[in-house]
Amino acid sequence: MEEFEGKAFKSQDFSNQVFSGKEYFNCSFENCDFSNADLSHIIFVECVFIACNMKMVHFANTTLRDVSFKKCNCLGINFFEANRFMLRLEFKESNLQLCSFNTLDLKKTVFDLCELKEADFSECNLSESVFSDCDLSSGIFDRADLRKANLLTSYNYNIDPELTKLDKAKFSVAGLPGLLSKYNLHIE
Repeated sequence: MEEFEGKAFKSQDFSNQVFSGKEYFNCSFENCDFSNADLSHIIFVECVFIACNMKMVHFANTTLRDVSFKKCNCLGINFFEANRFMLRLEFKESNLQLCSFNTLDLKKTVFDLCELKEADFSECNLSESVFSDCDLSSGIFDRADLRKANLLTSYNYNIDPELTKLDKAKFSVAGLPGLLSKYNLHIE
């Protein structure tokens, strides 16, 4: 295994590459292009991706422990394929359109100023997570756990309270139509 610790990678093109046998500890990746890269079976611990193109990255059995994505384009990633042991993620100002998180334990995860259009959170544990100013258009939350989650400033969500655990979750009054849409009510 090739190991990197405390290394900063800047403006590198890793697109369409297959990585294998690498471990990254406390590393940063800034303005790097990982589009269509295969990062399967890699270890990332306490790493940060800043303004990276992560479009269609493969994370099969990849360790993502305390990993942050800031201002990244993470279009179409199947995060559910990652190694689930000690999985901890944070997302800020990132595009997470068409990403799939289904069945993951994302308790206390922060999504800040993210575009989560058509993201799949089916059967996810999102309890105590924070969705701050996120666009959740066409997001899927079937059988998810949103207990104590904070969605006060997020918008465009459509969550079925009969299929989702919502005890003590926080929503704004403006977001009520997204909780009642299945009832075909006219709310003014």
